[in-house]
Amino acid sequence: MSEIRRRLLHDLRNPLFRNGYALMANTAITATLGMGYWLLAAHYYSPEEFGRGQAVITAMRLFASLTALGFVGALARFLPLAGRRTPELVLRGYGLAAATGGVAAIGFLLTLPMWGRTYSVLGGFGPGLFFLGSVLVWAVFTLQDVVLTGLRKATWVPLNNLIFGLVKMGLLVALAGALPEGGIFTSWMVPTALALIPVNWFIFSVVIPRHVKDSEDVAAPPTLREVGRFLAGDFPGTLSILAIVYLVPVAVATQVGEATFGRFSMAHTLGCMIELLAMNMAVSLTVEGSFDRSQLAENCRRALRRAFMIITPVIAVTVLGAPLILMIFGSEFATEGATLLRLMALAVLPRVLIEIYLSSLRARSEARALALVQIGLAALVLVSIAVLFPFAGVNAVGYGMLFSELLVAALIFGKLRKVLTYDETEQPRVAQGSHGAS
Repeated sequence: MSEIRRRLLHDLRNPLFRNGYALMANTAITATLGMGYWLLAAHYYSPEEFGRGQAVITAMRLFASLTALGFVGALARFLPLAGRRTPELVLRGYGLAAATGGVAAIGFLLTLPMWGRTYSVLGGFGPGLFFLGSVLVWAVFTLQDVVLTGLRKATWVPLNNLIFGLVKMGLLVALAGALPEGGIFTSWMVPTALALIPVNWFIFSVVIPRHVKDSEDVAAPPTLREVGRFLAGDFPGTLSILAIVYLVPVAVATQVGEATFGRFSMAHTLGCMIELLAMNMAVSLTVEGSFDRSQLAENCRRALRRAFMIITPVIAVTVLGAPLILMIFGSEFATEGATLLRLMALAVLPRVLIEIYLSSLRARSEARALALVQIGLAALVLVSIAVLFPFAGVNAVGYGMLFSELLVAALIFGKLRKVLTYDETEQPRVAQGSHGAS
């Protein structure tokens, strides 16, 4: 125990691990509170409202993330170097993400009859306006955690989401009697909107001024043209990954009933939480690779070892205990969702390799290769699911993801080995002044 404690304390002195562990802790907190939230929702709301609430939240996150998710890599890559342009970069990210999401949401609302019976609840001016506002709020909410991570303040992210999760659960129960239809979506969004105020006050009043001061010796903060070139390569690939995370569930919601979608969505959400663990260390790797290119290969090796050390036991427990995990929501959840959860958990193993490789590409601004890998992975997943869905039903999502990620991991493995062994000691540190930021 003392050896584990000593190693943990040693790791926490390294920004790569400190931020990576903070993001992983955030995922664990989010997953735990998320299970509690949906367990309460299954108890207090009807199966139809449970599925409908998940479907509407998934659609909202799809449109909010159209550009927000695309800025995740860019902010992690350029915020460490932004210097005096940090506030401008953050505000532009917020504005573009919200504007793009808002336009997409309006298009969705105008074509609502095409999206099936599940989404008919959004018909009318009031529900539509609330959905549109929710998209704008979630776009900013998505990016504020990335901003904290890019500025080496990821340790604040778990606290923010802990408070958010607890308030959300309390409001869910409070609205069960007063708002039996729509209470799930409302309880999800009201705490989200309230959370934007203190978090962004902290970002713009404390974190950014300190970062600007610590990085005064950055010789050339990235120009908008540099950021634009990066996004031109990274965004198409990120948009493709968005299709896997959010578009697939929305498409499934148009093919199955509300109660069935609720059971599918619970297994899918838990599977995505495990996959997010793989991405957490990778985001931290992008940040540290931007601060100091000379340590990229070593940081990749460290991130890969720690990611597998943490994620492998989680996957093992999930594969062995999937029915018991889902049983807490009801026997139907365990019967219909265990196979999907197991397949998605197994798919995380190759995903770790893919995410470490993608982060090394972001740190080196190799946007073309980024787009190629991400678009290829998304195309494989979507085609696989479409082919298998008539035969395997919702489990086609798990089979498609496992097959596609195994294939892509095999294809990039040789290049990843070169990244892990490449000696970049001749590369200068890009932002030495920021390296001391805590």
